Amino acid sequence: MRRQQRQSSINIHESFSDIALLMLATFIFLLVTILITSRMAEEYQLPRLKKELAAMKAQAQAQDREKQRLINDLDEMAGMSTERQINNVLRSLQLSTGQGKKDFDLFIAGLRKIPGHSLHLLVDATGSMHGVSDFLIPLLRVIVVRSGKHLDAITWFSDQQAETYTGSMGEMFDKLIGGAPFVGATETIGDAFIKAASNMRTPGAYLLLGDEPSDDQIQFSKIPAPVFTLPIGRSNETTLWQYRKLADKTGGKMLTLSIQ
Repeated sequence: MRRQQRQSSINIHESFSDIALLMLATFIFLLVTILITSRMAEEYQLPRLKKELAAMKAQAQAQDREKQRLINDLDEMAGMSTERQINNVLRSLQLSTGQGKKDFDLFIAGLRKIPGHSLHLLVDATGSMHGVSDFLIPLLRVIVVRSGKHLDAITWFSDQQAETYTGSMGEMFDKLIGGAPFVGATETIGDAFIKAASNMRTPGAYLLLGDEPSDDQIQFSKIPAPVFTLPIGRSNETTLWQYRKLADKTGGKMLTLSIQ
C-alpha cells in the first residue's frame, strides 16, 4: 500500500514538472516570436517610414520656400505705385491690351454695378492650383482695387474642407498664403458656398477662382449673391461651361485667365 502511494506521489511530481517545462517552452517560443517580429519591423517598416517622413519634410520645405518667395515679391511690389503694380499684374496675364483688356474691363464694370459694397473670395486650394499661387494674390488685389469694393472675407476650399479668413485685405492675403493647403484633388465648390454663407454675412458678390469643375453639386438657387467666376486656363471645357453657368445663374460674370 505504501509502495502505491509513493509511486502516485512520484507521478504527480513528474506531471507538474512536465507542465512546468511545457509552460517554459511556450514562453520561450512566444518570446522568440516577438523578438523576430520586432526585428522584421525594424528591418522592413522603419526604413519605409523614414523615407516617407523625409519626403514629407522635403515637400513642406519646398512649400515654405515658395511662400517666402511670394512674400518677398509682395514686399517688392509694395515699393511701386498702385497703378504700376496693377499694370504689371495685368500684363503678365495678358489683360492689359486687346481682347484681354476688354474682357477684364467688362468684368470690373459688372462688379462695380452690383448694389452691395463687399466681396467674398472663394479660392480653389487643391493641388492643381499649387503652381499658380505666386500670381494669385496680386491678381485678386488688382480686382478688388479696380472694383472699388471692400474685401469682406476669403474662403479657401479643398476636399470638403473650407476655412474663412477676415480682417484687413493684407491680413487675409497673408492668412491665405500661410493657411491654404494647395493639396488635395477634390474641388468641392458646392460645399464651399454653403460654408462661406454660414461663416459670413451675405456679400455684394462672390468671386470664385479655380481651374477645375466642381466634384459636388452646386445649388445655384441657394447662393445668396451674384458669383463672378475666374476660371484659369482655356483647355478645360467642362470648367468653362460650369463657371459660365454659375455666373449666368446668379447674375454675375466670367473672366477667363491664361497663365504664361
